[in-house]
Amino acid sequence: MPATTLDPRTALVLVDLQKGILALPSAVHPADDVLRRGARLAAAWRERGLPVVLVRVAGSAPGRCEAPPRGGAPAPDFADLAPELDRREGDIVVTKHTWGAFHGTDLDLQLRRRGVTQVVLAGIATSAGVESTARAAHEHGYHVTVVTDAVTDPDAQAHRVAVEVIFPRLAETDTTDNVLALLER
Repeated sequence: MPATTLDPRTALVLVDLQKGILALPSAVHPADDVLRRGARLAAAWRERGLPVVLVRVAGSAPGRCEAPPRGGAPAPDFADLAPELDRREGDIVVTKHTWGAFHGTDLDLQLRRRGVTQVVLAGIATSAGVESTARAAHEHGYHVTVVTDAVTDPDAQAHRVAVEVIFPRLAETDTTDNVLALLER
């Protein structure tokens, strides 16, 4: 379903658009396209004085799982935000150690201090960081919009399930161009 509106205090949350994640394979939208769209969204949000949140992952949550870890030790610049995002002094930077941007961070506090009632999400990976953040945002009572052409995943099936099954239960979804058109209103 297309997005219907953006609240006056809507934050843009860009998930894991960082060097180490952008270097991973992508099965849906090319990571460069997701980054380019994320940068367009960030510029539009900043133009209007709205909050831009840049989320990065450093490390991982403890606990056993069946999937083997990806790669070896991360490169020293793994968690560096992509320069194309044009990080600004007023941006909120969140460093997380789990999939979602809310758990173990001050993201909710930062948003509430700014009167934010809605979040627009984009980033990588659709079925991990973006979906986990969307679920938590919904549970925290925010209106959620996911920008479907500004998210991607290394697994096309996982991306499809998130976009077609999970997100419609938590959020509205739409494209970059349509979200930017809503922002213009």
